[in-house]
Amino acid sequence: MSDAATPYFDLGPDHLELRSWLHDFAAEVIRPAAHEWDEREEFPWPVLEEAARIGLYSVDFFATQSMDRSGLGIPVAMEEIFWGDAGIGLSIVGTALAAAGVRAGGTDEQVVEWVPQMFGEPGDLRLAAFCSSEPDAGSDVGAMRTRATYDEASDEWVLNGTKTWATNGGLANVHVVTAVVDPDLRARGQASFVVPPGTKGLSQGQKFAKHGIRASHTAEVVLDAVRVPGRCLLGGKERLDERLGRARDGSRAAQGNASMATFERTRPAVGAQAVGIARAAYEVALDYARTREQFGRPIIENQAIAFALADMRSRIDAARLLVWRAAWMAASRRSFDAAEGSMSKLVAGETAVAVTGQAMQILGGNGFTREYPVERMARDAKIYTIFEGTSEIQRLVIARVISGAPIR
Repeated sequence: MSDAATPYFDLGPDHLELRSWLHDFAAEVIRPAAHEWDEREEFPWPVLEEAARIGLYSVDFFATQSMDRSGLGIPVAMEEIFWGDAGIGLSIVGTALAAAGVRAGGTDEQVVEWVPQMFGEPGDLRLAAFCSSEPDAGSDVGAMRTRATYDEASDEWVLNGTKTWATNGGLANVHVVTAVVDPDLRARGQASFVVPPGTKGLSQGQKFAKHGIRASHTAEVVLDAVRVPGRCLLGGKERLDERLGRARDGSRAAQGNASMATFERTRPAVGAQAVGIARAAYEVALDYARTREQFGRPIIENQAIAFALADMRSRIDAARLLVWRAAWMAASRRSFDAAEGSMSKLVAGETAVAVTGQAMQILGGNGFTREYPVERMARDAKIYTIFEGTSEIQRLVIARVISGAPIR
């Protein structure tokens, strides 16, 4: 393994073993399949099957790492998986976002009931999708139009609307859907629902042909009079009614919303994914610079190339440390007084874009071809300044927190 993965302080033996195990899987299984599934733009079922066979794609794996008291289990895992490939990586971890949504808003009973159904087992794989964004409500969650209406006579919720940019959307067995239950409260009047497998009225809309992460399935999800039992409301109706009551009274305790609760839990993990992509591109560029000769010497002996590599490595290590700090703070239940979660995602995402772009530059014309992986890495990296909160939204969150001002 490259020394680019080595931090400046020690990981424990469990983390080191985890990192080595996943690095081997990424090198031996994910990387050899990356080009094929990027070209096919199809979900890489064979790779997911192999991940399930070794216990990577499983409830136990994600639960164990999520409960790591240091908070570093998930970032270490994400970096290694995405060092292998981002598109396949998202196919492996996409279900975990929906599971995080259930964990963030659901009761213990709901977690036990639904999360195992999201993964399945080898030979009988299942997927889950978290559905929040809409055509007119991406970063502006307050503009969400999908509605959930309670049918008291049947104790059912009726969902209508269209979700977009859903990883595993329509392909999934279990969907976690955020919807408006009280339009007057805007973002505070939302709740999340589990849509069980085979529920009538849920269908896949447009599947998106994407610039990057092309092995990951991204599509619209259409909800047409979808009826789910009352027990599918995450957290339960009593808790929802109490929260809505506080919101109507203007209580600050009611601030927040269902989608943001999930994203706050996942931003350091997303940052770690971006670090993995950046590290992979840096390693390709470093190896290339050592072996590529121009004017009778390796190009790494040119100061411009050497300085670029120095900057790349420095940015990667800085981004990783921000991600680890945010993950540790979350696990330690420390408050993000300077929006450290958003900070980690912002810096890591922009680092991935900068480093992959510089790697292409170092490789020159070769970097622009599909014979080398850096052009794919550059395409994959761009989404990390867009999804789960654009860089602009992250800056807005950070600025509001550190200033206390209502910045718009």
